[in-house]
Amino acid sequence: MCDETNMTEAGAEGDRGKKTSKSVCVYDCRPESSAAPGRTIDIANMDYNGFLQALRQEFSLSTNETFVISTTDRKEIDEKLYKELVDGKTLQLLKSVNQELPMAIQERIEYLPHYHTLVQCGMYEYYASEGQKALPYAFAELIDNALSATGKNTGIRRIEIRLLFDESQGGPAVVVIDNGCGMTSKQLNNWAVYRLSKFIRENDTFQSEKPGYVRPSPVPRSLNSDISYFGVGGKQAVFYIGQSVRMISKPAGSPDVHEFFMSKDDFERKELKKEDIYSGFIRNRKPGDCSHVNVSNEQFLQSIVIEEDGKESFTAVVITGVQPEHVTYLKQYFTLWTRELAHTYHYYIHGADGKDTRKMRKTGHFSNIDIQISLFERSTRVPRVVNLREVENDMQTLYVSSSASTFEFKATGARDSLVEGLIRYHPFLYDQETYPVDPYAASAGPSEDEDEDCVVLNPEGRGKRPIFECFWNGRLIPYTSVSEFEWCKRPKKAGAVPFECYNRISGVLFANDRFQVSTNKLTFMDLELQLRDKETIFTRVNNGQEQRVKIEREFTNWLKECHERFDKQVMFQGFQGVMTREDVPKRLQSPWAQFKAIKWDGKTYKKGQLVKSVKTQPIIFGSIVQFLLHGHVEGDVYATGGHAQIALEPKELYDEQRIIPIFKIDRLATDTAIKEHIDNELTKLPDQLRVTWPEGNAWAEKDARPAGTPMGPIKVEILNKNGESMSRLPVGGNSKKLKVELKVIWHSPKGDVETNTYTGVHSSKWEYWFKTMENLSKLGMYTLHLQTILNDNQSDEWAGKKLPNYTLNFSIKEGEAVSFKLSIVSSPVHVGVPFSIPLDFMDEFEYPTQPPCNIEPQLECSSLKLSYEGIAFGTTSVIKNVRVMGKISRQSKIYTVKVHIPGLKENNQSLQILLQPGPPHTLVVFPDEGVLSVENRTPAILKVEVHDEYQNITTHPKLVVRCQLLGAPDLPTDVVDCSNTGSGLMLTKPIMLKTINTEQILTAKFNIPNHKTVACVERQLRILPSTQISRLEVYRQEEGSDDVMVLQNSERIDWTAGDTLGNLRFRLYDEGNRLVPLLPKLTSKIKVNWTAMLNAEELSQGKLPDLCVPSQAQREHYYSVSFHDHHTVNMSFLIVPRPDEPERLRVNLSVSSVKMGEILSGNIHVEVIDQYGNKTDCLNAESVKTLSVSADDLDKEALAVEWQASTGKLIVCGVRYMKGSLGPKELCFKYQDMKECVRIEVTAGHPTKIILLEKPEIPFQVMNGHGLDTPLVMQLCDKWGNPSPDQRVEIVMKTLYSELKIKSSVTSQPVDSEGKACFILESISGPKGEHHLEFMGCFGRKGIPGPVIRLNVIPDPNKPVELWIEYDSTATLCAGDIFPVFTVVVMPEEGGPVRNICPANLSMLLWKGIASGSSPPAAASALKCSKRKDTEKDECFCFRDKQIPDLAGKYVVQFVLALDKTKHLWSKQIELNVVPNKATKLAPETPPSTPVVSNSNIRANRTLVDSLNLKIMDQYDNAAGEGIDGKVVVTVKGTGDMVVPLFENGEKSLSCSLTNGETLITNLVLLENSPGQDGAEYILQFHPEFQRTSVTITPYSLPFRFCNDAEYQEVISNLSKKKDRLSKTVLMYRDIFETNEQLKAELECQVRDASHKLNELKPELIKSGFDISELTSVSAIKDLINVKKAILIKMENQPRRKCSILDPFKGSTHVLGKVAHLAQVEDDDAAKVISWHMLGDMDCVVTETTSAAKKIYDDTQGRQQVLPLETVSWRPNDRPLPHIRNGSSLFRPLGNPVFVKDLLIYPEHVESCNKVFATLLGDAILIDDLDSANHYRRGVVQNRMQCPTLLTRQGERIRSNGKFGGLQNKAPPIEKLRGQVFGEPLPKEYNHTCLQIELLQQYSGAMQKASDVESDYNNHFQYLQSPQMKQKRQDLKQQEEELKELEQTLARTPEKRVKRSLEPETSEPSVPPKRTRRKPCKLADS
Repeated sequence: MCDETNMTEAGAEGDRGKKTSKSVCVYDCRPESSAAPGRTIDIANMDYNGFLQALRQEFSLSTNETFVISTTDRKEIDEKLYKELVDGKTLQLLKSVNQELPMAIQERIEYLPHYHTLVQCGMYEYYASEGQKALPYAFAELIDNALSATGKNTGIRRIEIRLLFDESQGGPAVVVIDNGCGMTSKQLNNWAVYRLSKFIRENDTFQSEKPGYVRPSPVPRSLNSDISYFGVGGKQAVFYIGQSVRMISKPAGSPDVHEFFMSKDDFERKELKKEDIYSGFIRNRKPGDCSHVNVSNEQFLQSIVIEEDGKESFTAVVITGVQPEHVTYLKQYFTLWTRELAHTYHYYIHGADGKDTRKMRKTGHFSNIDIQISLFERSTRVPRVVNLREVENDMQTLYVSSSASTFEFKATGARDSLVEGLIRYHPFLYDQETYPVDPYAASAGPSEDEDEDCVVLNPEGRGKRPIFECFWNGRLIPYTSVSEFEWCKRPKKAGAVPFECYNRISGVLFANDRFQVSTNKLTFMDLELQLRDKETIFTRVNNGQEQRVKIEREFTNWLKECHERFDKQVMFQGFQGVMTREDVPKRLQSPWAQFKAIKWDGKTYKKGQLVKSVKTQPIIFGSIVQFLLHGHVEGDVYATGGHAQIALEPKELYDEQRIIPIFKIDRLATDTAIKEHIDNELTKLPDQLRVTWPEGNAWAEKDARPAGTPMGPIKVEILNKNGESMSRLPVGGNSKKLKVELKVIWHSPKGDVETNTYTGVHSSKWEYWFKTMENLSKLGMYTLHLQTILNDNQSDEWAGKKLPNYTLNFSIKEGEAVSFKLSIVSSPVHVGVPFSIPLDFMDEFEYPTQPPCNIEPQLECSSLKLSYEGIAFGTTSVIKNVRVMGKISRQSKIYTVKVHIPGLKENNQSLQILLQPGPPHTLVVFPDEGVLSVENRTPAILKVEVHDEYQNITTHPKLVVRCQLLGAPDLPTDVVDCSNTGSGLMLTKPIMLKTINTEQILTAKFNIPNHKTVACVERQLRILPSTQISRLEVYRQEEGSDDVMVLQNSERIDWTAGDTLGNLRFRLYDEGNRLVPLLPKLTSKIKVNWTAMLNAEELSQGKLPDLCVPSQAQREHYYSVSFHDHHTVNMSFLIVPRPDEPERLRVNLSVSSVKMGEILSGNIHVEVIDQYGNKTDCLNAESVKTLSVSADDLDKEALAVEWQASTGKLIVCGVRYMKGSLGPKELCFKYQDMKECVRIEVTAGHPTKIILLEKPEIPFQVMNGHGLDTPLVMQLCDKWGNPSPDQRVEIVMKTLYSELKIKSSVTSQPVDSEGKACFILESISGPKGEHHLEFMGCFGRKGIPGPVIRLNVIPDPNKPVELWIEYDSTATLCAGDIFPVFTVVVMPEEGGPVRNICPANLSMLLWKGIASGSSPPAAASALKCSKRKDTEKDECFCFRDKQIPDLAGKYVVQFVLALDKTKHLWSKQIELNVVPNKATKLAPETPPSTPVVSNSNIRANRTLVDSLNLKIMDQYDNAAGEGIDGKVVVTVKGTGDMVVPLFENGEKSLSCSLTNGETLITNLVLLENSPGQDGAEYILQFHPEFQRTSVTITPYSLPFRFCNDAEYQEVISNLSKKKDRLSKTVLMYRDIFETNEQLKAELECQVRDASHKLNELKPELIKSGFDISELTSVSAIKDLINVKKAILIKMENQPRRKCSILDPFKGSTHVLGKVAHLAQVEDDDAAKVISWHMLGDMDCVVTETTSAAKKIYDDTQGRQQVLPLETVSWRPNDRPLPHIRNGSSLFRPLGNPVFVKDLLIYPEHVESCNKVFATLLGDAILIDDLDSANHYRRGVVQNRMQCPTLLTRQGERIRSNGKFGGLQNKAPPIEKLRGQVFGEPLPKEYNHTCLQIELLQQYSGAMQKASDVESDYNNHFQYLQSPQMKQKRQDLKQQEEELKELEQTLARTPEKRVKRSLEPETSEPSVPPKRTRRKPCKLADS
């Protein structure tokens, strides 16, 4: 490889070809000229003008004729370029530069080898091909050139290799075509020069235009396409492949095609003729000109030339004379060498990450390179075409696809040498290594010279192969590999990583062009030496960031993590916990993880599954208890070993568990064999007890015996399942004795009681014997229980199962009666009221029993008489209707009653009763004499009593006595309640009659309303007049006067307001109108309502206090005098005050406010009032002249004063203010010497305009679909500009452009009390551009003008408006296959696709039908979006692996995006045509029933098929035979040597035509007397045959039965029909169970996945500081999330520095935002000085593209400064501070200097922000103070270095020129920056808390999902165990048995019949006996 510093040596070659003469060859290429050879013009001594003159002379050009002279590259020759023409240059005479060439011309060139041929000639010798087949790498050289040529293509970089081996077309030939930039004639000349590398070649004709070589910018993996390097490979490759080459190229922008040819034969010819070997001609022609092609020999070349039309640029390398051995190799090993090329260019084809076949392909690839290879052999054969992108078995694809993790690193060395490396880990999975093996290595085998161990085909991973393959500039260098580095090689001692893990890694090294390779690019020169150099630095690369860490430690940790995470062997599932084992050595006793199941060798072993051991002594059978794995694990895990704990079966014989290694489980043992062994063992166990009664007194089940009946004796025998008697239990070679335990259990009400317990021991004479039991005397249910128990431990169980037992249920009942008892009588008992006495009879054991017959009880009680009606017999006998009669002394008393019953052993009993009086009978009133005298208004007290029938005072509920008075109106009624006492007092309230003058007689009537049977009682009352006060009289009498003025009740009196009314007196009268003396005790009860202060002495004299008349003469006033005793006596009167003398004015305003410019509405009333404010009558009409009105700013012209006679007031009107301020103003009135002022509020005038308050920057910048941040506040004003609060005015908002849509809280609203209206614009939608929004006021029909707001609508780049759907529309959709990938791109209004879309909101709807344009039907299937792959773009949402419906037909797909709960965005409906899948079978649409035919002369009985329509179908029963024609051959098949029936035509087969995949078979009949076996089953086979042999169709088989007679035919037909019905039913049942089992398996998988997800999240939560034990429920997690969110909110709400610059452009397409918002600064002092330093740039908007910047510039009319990033020149600069050189400090700086850009924190767009601030800030440095800054600058300058601008934390600035001081270099306080300051970032804890919340949310979702799926699984499991499902299983089993029986019956029928031959039988066959028909079981609802 050449060094750039030495490449200038090639300049010396410019002198190599200089001659003394100088001439050019000119071709006349004007359109009208004819083909002619070029003319040579000597220009050695000519200037430019002379040259033009020579041209005109040579070609006879007139002076006025225009022409152009150019090179073959179409560069026009001017005076400057003329001077650079070299000798022998070919020129063209043209009409214009871009004209088309009328004919081809030849340009002579020379291509002498470069001197590097000598200098570097040994390189190829030393690094030649190492004996391998190098032909693929010759092709690689040509591909290298094509990659370099297409390097700048923006679209697809297409490279095509055509192998044209069809000799009829002129082959063999190899053609390499690319669509790159093409070559000019000069570049084509350079290509021909050997060893002319890209560093020294001159690609332009003229030195002035030589661009020079530019090294490409660094890119990942060095995939820069800069691999056409030395100027050697292309020539070597073409002559290695063939004998000649033709280069055809068209450069971009040129209309000409340049063609150059050279060949081995041509070289040899020139050598023989002694001509210049390295010279030739370039043919310049127009595209598609194939006139020079020899069609007979090179027909393929003509096709290539014709393809040139329409191509902008291209290069085609045509190699002919291909070596025969190469042709053979290319044909035979086509797959091998194309795979090698795919390996070589793997990363160019598939991108930097390579190809992973495990991931679904995307619609777009990382790389735009397309390399296709085509092999054409014969025209009749289909060409073989391979696209290298589709090769999936090249080694790099195998490495990428089988790796589980990668370790990336970089190695940097001297001279910018860089190697990017990665190591991949290929884990051990289950039972094999996944390290890929070369598919062709096994067939090739190792060569003789190779070490056989290098070809690793064993399962030990990489083996001895090197780790690293090496790539140079992204292209494979095949013969160089690096075995390992020191830090990644296998250690000598065992460590944390097993040795075998080092054999599971592969690697790749990507070197840049600083490393030298051989000219044929097969080997590196010194790669490994440079990498092993001590100065080479290895760094770890993690997520794209380099980490300076210890690479060896990082690699070891990574390898250890890969081993732990990805190596998988036996999978242990269902983690249950950890246990300790004591059956192993102490060091291995703990911990042992417990699991429910394992997955091993493709099989799953679960808890409870039956297994058999192998290689154990003895062989054990049992069920799995659990699996054990040693070590600390959690959750499902893979491991290499473990143990299984097995419970031995049957448990009844082997009640123990054993632990064996997992590998000792017999994987070949079947469940049937294991169960059969267990069942055989179970027959040895005891099964039942046999019970006998030796004395014949057997007790039957549920017998009832009297108490005391003896039971027994009893004999018991123990029997096994074989019915054999046994007394011992056979267990593992030993035996255990058995005993029988007898228990008698009494089931008492309080619980079971054991009454008898005995244990029987076996005896050879009497087995097990139990004696008689005589203690059964208690009543109730009994159970006799006989239980087999073990002799040693008395247990009744063995291995968890009960031993045989016997149970007898019986009962004991009561005996005959011998005594009785009296039950309790309900208390109390009432006199004369019947009651009953219960009797209980008992037997000798005191048990209740039935009474004896004909008993007569005798009753006795002292002083009382008893009687009864009779006895009622029952469970409890009763003496009925017992009555007690007589007088009792107290209300309640206890008496003793004796009962005697003759005939019983115990015949006397007594009981006590509580006796009370009987029911009410008589009413008695006291006193009971004649008339009772009572004074009016006093009570008359009477006593009443209620007696029973025997004169006892009685009580009773609701015993209410009522007294009603008669003889006067409105008399009261009295009642008294005697329910509790039986007596009471009545008429205790005074009798109130109206005033009476004489006595009056009344009648009192007493009765009990609720007891009509009790008689009423009457009494007489005499009423006398009352002496109480009944009338009060008030009068007025002056002192010393006899005149008396009596005031009448309610009299009206007029009196002067404010005066006193005195000399009032009063008198009192009683009910008889008698004057009552005024005694103090009476006068003290006098009250008045005008005062509370009364003089007792004056009252006793009849005097009342003086009365003050009210001062207000407005209304009447009420006054009263009253006497208060037991009742009240009132007297009242009214006083009406009248006005006093006039004193002052009073002014009344009807309205206290007036609008500016308007007259005060309403009149002002002026009146004269007295001292108390009462209106006087002193005003009259003349008073108008003397009233004056005055005020400031009053308009007196409109003022008017009038007299209003009706009210006696002066009226003032016309008050108006035309100027002045708003607010209260005084209006003064004067009349005579009286003056009064009032205040009038002057408000704003009539509204005339509307203004906008707080005007922001106009026009408003608003994003489409968004709203304004601040509301628009409108102010209503009058014409003087005063705010008008007229709330009648409604302000209306309307748009002036119909397409502008505004969503606001209101579109019109009245103004508020301040005259304001606030409009909040929530959403503004409309076309892009400026719009106008008008505000107007409405007041009635009048309009009030308002402002017009300008809105600039900017498209929203994040608002979805359309769904773009991409899919392979050409794909054929076959039923049951997988849909092609549907890619959905959500497009906004403007810009690129929307990325922030949740995939869960996208759905794909699929339904059968045609597109209607409306909403999809409700039955449409909804499919969810697939999870995005790492290789897919963020804006693409893919629906992959969606199954096509099984039914063919028209379908519709529509995609929908849920914007919110109500809004959806729909895509267009896409119609899809689902076609049938591949034809697989011939079948009917509806399966026919099984035919049954007989050998009868009746044709119907011999008919197999009446009509059968067969179609060719796919596996989903879709008709798939379109276009298939042929025939269907029908044959009859039998089993073995069975005689086969013949068809009606006597043949064994028939054929029917098959048209378009369908045939109709009718009248298929057997031959009469056809041979056949009676009752046998035959197969009617329909076999399709057609011409296309590639189609394989399964024939249709129809079984039928053949019978010898019609009767037997009918029997078999019925059986066959029944079999068909049962078969369908069984199939339906099996489908049900299969579906349920599939669902169960799926739910189990979901449960495992959910549990696995939880276990994955637990370690991350623990790392984040959570206690897992507290996170036990979803609610607890949500509470913790809320706590964390509260912490976040608290952090967000903490006061911190914020930037207040508005940024309406952020969020737009290709817009990053304003500079002030792109960065944050933590320190306040630093933020202040940096913000001030950048103050001019803070408002600048940064965009990604110039177009986006220009758009903002145009939208803001140039007011907004912008900065497009694509115009910024920036390189990453990691230079240290100026005082540091070569890693050491030049001086000791003060003040902690640091680059300003290093203090900036970028929330997003890190790379772009680095570029922005590096451009704006440069290398500005921040230092603590000014002194430190000056010290630093002095130190830097003294070391002869440029010092950048210095800023200090105190706010000073030293410019880069050294200037400081002054206000322009001093930052103001941060408050004066007005928010134009960088914001402060959130605390560091904020991100940690966000991460914690995200983890908690994932854990909560996983826990909720785990709970849900476990609940679903449990519900489904319960459903499977439900009675309905059990019944279905039972039904299935029954019908399967019935079907099996039917099939056996049908199978046996041929044995009972004989064969028929062609001769007719002599006798009729016997009819087989009919079977009893079973009722078919109905299929239960599924």
